[in-house]
Amino acid sequence: MDIREKLKKGFFILDGAMGTMLQQAGLRPGERPELMALTHPEAVERIHRAYIAAGADAVYTNTFGANAHKLAGSGYTAANVIAAAVGCAKRAAKGSGCAVALDIGPVGELLEPAGSLSAETAYALFSEQVKAGEAAGADFIAIETMSDLYEAKLALLAAREHSRLPVFVTMTFEENGRTFTGCCPSAMALTLEALGADAIGVNCSLGPKKLRPIAEEICRWSCLPVIVKANAGLPDPQTGEYDVTPAQFAEEAAACAAAGVQILGGCCGTSPDYIRALRERLAGMQPQKREGEVPAALCSAERTVALNGVRVIGERINPTGKKRFKQALQQGDIDYILSQGLSQLEAGADLLDVNVGLPGIDEPAMMERVVRRLQAVCDAPLQLDSSNPAALERGLRAYSGKPVVNSVNGDPKTLRAVLPLVKKYGAAVVGLTLDEAGIPPTPEGRLAIARRILDAALNEGIRREDVYIDCLTLTVSVDAAEAGRTLDAVRLVRQELGLQTVLGVSNVSFGLPAREQLNAAFLTLALGAGLTLPIMNPNASQMMGAVAAYRVLSGQDPGAARYIAGYGQAGAEKAGASAAAQTAGASREALESAIQNGLEEESRRIASLLLQEEEPVKLVEGCLIPALDRVGERFEKGQIFLPQLLQSAQAAQAAFDRVRDRIAASGMASADRGTLVVATVRGDIHDIGKNIVRVILENYGFRVIDLGRDVPPERVAEAVEEHHIRLVGLSALMTTTLPSMEETIRILHERAPGCRIFVGGAVLTEDYAQKMGADYYAKDAKRSVDIAREVLCGEGAAL
Repeated sequence: MDIREKLKKGFFILDGAMGTMLQQAGLRPGERPELMALTHPEAVERIHRAYIAAGADAVYTNTFGANAHKLAGSGYTAANVIAAAVGCAKRAAKGSGCAVALDIGPVGELLEPAGSLSAETAYALFSEQVKAGEAAGADFIAIETMSDLYEAKLALLAAREHSRLPVFVTMTFEENGRTFTGCCPSAMALTLEALGADAIGVNCSLGPKKLRPIAEEICRWSCLPVIVKANAGLPDPQTGEYDVTPAQFAEEAAACAAAGVQILGGCCGTSPDYIRALRERLAGMQPQKREGEVPAALCSAERTVALNGVRVIGERINPTGKKRFKQALQQGDIDYILSQGLSQLEAGADLLDVNVGLPGIDEPAMMERVVRRLQAVCDAPLQLDSSNPAALERGLRAYSGKPVVNSVNGDPKTLRAVLPLVKKYGAAVVGLTLDEAGIPPTPEGRLAIARRILDAALNEGIRREDVYIDCLTLTVSVDAAEAGRTLDAVRLVRQELGLQTVLGVSNVSFGLPAREQLNAAFLTLALGAGLTLPIMNPNASQMMGAVAAYRVLSGQDPGAARYIAGYGQAGAEKAGASAAAQTAGASREALESAIQNGLEEESRRIASLLLQEEEPVKLVEGCLIPALDRVGERFEKGQIFLPQLLQSAQAAQAAFDRVRDRIAASGMASADRGTLVVATVRGDIHDIGKNIVRVILENYGFRVIDLGRDVPPERVAEAVEEHHIRLVGLSALMTTTLPSMEETIRILHERAPGCRIFVGGAVLTEDYAQKMGADYYAKDAKRSVDIAREVLCGEGAAL
């Protein structure tokens, strides 16, 4: 069955919820729904047939959690479960023309460095599912409910590398327009289309009305068919009923279709009635033709940088001419490398060039390591800079988002070695205007090589907008005319090819005194000639001043808003404060900066120095706790996201470890902030949120007894009694496990009446938490800390 051809003919209707239907068919809390294909295949087939009869063009197999990690201890393998599930769907669809999608959900653990799941393990799990699904006869692959863009990338790579089936990918977004880990729709769209998905979109979390703005944003950033597989609104925690009727669902989904969505279906709370209403509502409608082109852009998971003006590429993550940087590479001092990136972003860089090539080190391994660590502490897109294809591939595979590769040139060998990597991993590419014969002496010669690079990239399937040309800056100390030739070449590339242009600006002054003065003058001329991506030192104020002024004068900074913010009184004071913090050395300010930036080794080093002069408790209360408070405030305001929050927590943990070491060595009593119990309630196997709460609480100095997931009420009560606990945190993700939460609260009230209880989870509200008898509702990890501080430390009412 050719899914790609089907997508050319009109709307494509997907099925609705499987879990909701299985619960109605008798699935009990705590049972693995995926095993129903083996234990009750007739029930699974009946559900598929109902959706097909309702008008679905495709049904998803009952394999959302059918990976070896989630099936551990069940007695079944992923291959067994997937073969049975695909078989159920194929039998139900026989003769109907309905397609069968292999459904792949997230693994269920956070990826490193935020969590403990390695990328290699996740990829292996997805690969096993893909191979089993294709062998069983699935028509296409549906990767869904992803909140981590990198996990979605790993699943998509597994699908592309182990099958030839079409692949749909959907992520789950919250009302703030971002996923749980902070991914934005534009970054999702740019990344997944570039990686080769056949259709992309959003599923779960919200109803179609609230998902429409997210779908519209995806449509603006992708040319692919867009998917909306929405919930039936939100559930009532008491009854489990969803608040959007089939008729309302169909009307709201039709509005999504009018906005450009082509593939529609249902997720949690929907049933065949919803799909039938959707099919009837779309009858007579045609998919909207989306106008406009996707702009040139790069992205990390959390931030998209559109290339619609001058964008500064920071050059400082590079060992060339930098003794301290070389030492950091040789010694594995990753925090120093991260600090170079962070300081450039603070100075105004839009992108960061990453070059870790140095004789005597394993460049591929170092490139991967630095990419992962940089992305954990900053949101800027990266330019991977290496002449080593192996290093480029390691970096590209580790990258979350859409990066740029620096570089190829006109040499056919280089083009053959690097362009396939650029295409496979969905990157952009910088082309240097030189070839095996060297650098042409004329601007026209450089333009000719630029054309060859562009043609080769287009033949590889790389978008024109993703090809950038570096006309090469040569030092004027050898030939003063070189600057003019470079500028003429930049003009030609912009005028005749319309491509983004790159220059390593500081090369112009090599071998001359007062280099920044020459660099700034050359930069100004280059910007006027059409340079859009200067590679430069953003910590050089004269250079950044030239960029800021050019943006105002060229109309790229309307109302001079950015210029005023950077050079007005408030901006000057901010710059001064930043510089002071950077030079503070072993001070509380330096430690707080290291924690906020997620620099683990730096936090450990500074804490060790401060503890030579300060009392451990004073350092905790006067620095570590306030630093974490400020990180939490930034998280609540949406200024940082989950990866940065957890990285800061790990940096704080490194400092806390030094405090504990000092206390133990001195024989002093440890400052105990209190102990609490956390657990995911019986029947619920989702514990990512609970694990995040545990990590953050531990980094505030609390001792956390983690009982795990699927925990019976009696076990929670026993732990409270055994350890004399005054505070318990309970987590639930599914409406079906809320009765277990309520039962746990009731038993705790009976057996430990003095114990306070806070609850959290995606299906909970503050009102329902109170109805269940909980003392507090924790909407996020920061709120959990506020509650613990109130109950265990008496620090005032939690807000």
